[in-house]
Amino acid sequence: MSTSDRDAGPVRAERLLLADALRAAGPDAGTRCAGWNARDLAAHLVVREGRPDAAPGILLPPLSFYTERVRRRAARTVPFDRLVERFREGPPKFSPYALPGVDKNANGVEFFVHHEDIRRASADWEPREISPELEELLWRRIRIARFVLRKVHVQVTLVQPDGRAARVSGRGRGAVRVHGPVGELVLWALGRRDVANVRLTGATDAVKSLTETGWSL
Repeated sequence: MSTSDRDAGPVRAERLLLADALRAAGPDAGTRCAGWNARDLAAHLVVREGRPDAAPGILLPPLSFYTERVRRRAARTVPFDRLVERFREGPPKFSPYALPGVDKNANGVEFFVHHEDIRRASADWEPREISPELEELLWRRIRIARFVLRKVHVQVTLVQPDGRAARVSGRGRGAVRVHGPVGELVLWALGRRDVANVRLTGATDAVKSLTETGWSL
């Protein structure tokens, strides 16, 4: 990655790192994302930015069949290297993600999590340092966890090592605090619980209820 790319901001830097990780892994490599391999993940990233007609199904279950059909077609018909290059180049001009400010606000969490989906699928993965700029961006967007954890029946508060905290689920009687660096908190909240380095504290019943509840994004 060139100095100019790093200077462009944490989201652009994470895009390039994710593209590099996809290419290095190869199309058939496993990931931590919903049973997808690297080809599936690359197709998702390209469809998400390049097919506005299919994007709503990512978050709206009634429309997910169409999104998945478009993604599978892209995975099947577009060569893997071309998918990676399309993603690396950034969203097309007609894409909503090309509008000023959208990339920064919508893609920071997405790219970080999927980069770790590739990295942490490897048996010998190790934690990496992330920039303070990316850490701050992830923390500002951490409340996306409220949507992901909407069916959790305990109160959940995410806590950084510096003591900053964010309540992301207010339902239920019990309370659980999830402690860890912001990147690990994001991964935990978005369903990568088996590879997220976090610590849970709270009443035994509340922790048990939380750990037995399934969720993902």
